[in-house]
Amino acid sequence: MRKPISYLGLFMLAGFACSQPQDKNQTMEADSTASKFTHAPLVEHMYTADPSAHVFEGKIFIYPSHDIETDVAQDDMGSHFDMKDYHVFSMEKPGAPVIDHGVALKLEDVPWAGRQLWAPDAAEKAGKYYLYFPAKDKQDIFKIGVAVSDRPEGPFKAEPEPITGTFSMDPSAFQDGEEYYLLWGGIWGGQLQWYEDQKLVEGRKGPTDGIPAPDQKALMPYIAKLGSSMTELAEKPQEILILDESGEPIKAGDNSRRFFEAAWMHKYNGKYYLSYSTGDTHFIAYAIGDTPYGPFTYQGNVLDPVEGWTNHHSIVEFEGKWYLFYHDTQLSGDTPLRNIKMAELTYLPDGKIETVKPMK
Repeated sequence: MRKPISYLGLFMLAGFACSQPQDKNQTMEADSTASKFTHAPLVEHMYTADPSAHVFEGKIFIYPSHDIETDVAQDDMGSHFDMKDYHVFSMEKPGAPVIDHGVALKLEDVPWAGRQLWAPDAAEKAGKYYLYFPAKDKQDIFKIGVAVSDRPEGPFKAEPEPITGTFSMDPSAFQDGEEYYLLWGGIWGGQLQWYEDQKLVEGRKGPTDGIPAPDQKALMPYIAKLGSSMTELAEKPQEILILDESGEPIKAGDNSRRFFEAAWMHKYNGKYYLSYSTGDTHFIAYAIGDTPYGPFTYQGNVLDPVEGWTNHHSIVEFEGKWYLFYHDTQLSGDTPLRNIKMAELTYLPDGKIETVKPMK
């Protein structure tokens, strides 16, 4: 049954102090550089994170991960993020009730998966909907799977095997005209550092095994065009280069700018924007390029650090305005139990994005 679960106020210039839970209708005056956003969690009856938002059928659909309380101990590989299913949410427009459409896919319904249904994303083509998701296989190695539905809210039926040629986690789908692309990758718990030339290296087990030296090129996300079926890759994955202002690849020791996880791509005024989490420095950074394959040049931050250790986002246009979806830990104060939020984005005349400052 579809149930409205939360209401948002109108977007206004606001900020909030994340250190204390606040009433969802409360607003605070922010300075003139602050972005418009609401500071109420979109979903309050369960914990949600990693929101991937898309406009399907004229509405905003959100595909988050589903945080749960667990006895699994916390570690640097993220074992305590022990998600077991996905819910899909929708809203008619910003400010409208958020609808929980129920369970869209469960871990036990993915034949190849062993544990940890982490951050997903979705795409639509010719009336079919595709849910891309990471999970650890029976050997505890992250792979990326896909599930298919006739409806944006699901339920989704998983393909029997992961997508050949994929590895690591955090898939995101990007549509550019008639072409569709899949991006992915994440270090530490995402296991990207365990691969060389897209092949798993035996003996790498820890979160930093395989991480380049600080003065070496950082690990980067991957991209590949999707085939016509949307369930397989049409080409060998390519690394997406993120460059500094001098045209050199961002270094592994440049923790405030280098890629960690959560790659997302959108297009604005003919340019491609690659945004991503810097992980242990807690920024959502972004870079701009001329093609989906890059290279991309670092520009700054979309989002400053939030309450909680992790940072993961999506960016979507709806009725001529742009919105950032993200998460923090306002409801629980506990990193593995997060809640999704949204903010209105502002583009500056030069194409840069005004940084959202959620901790103000």
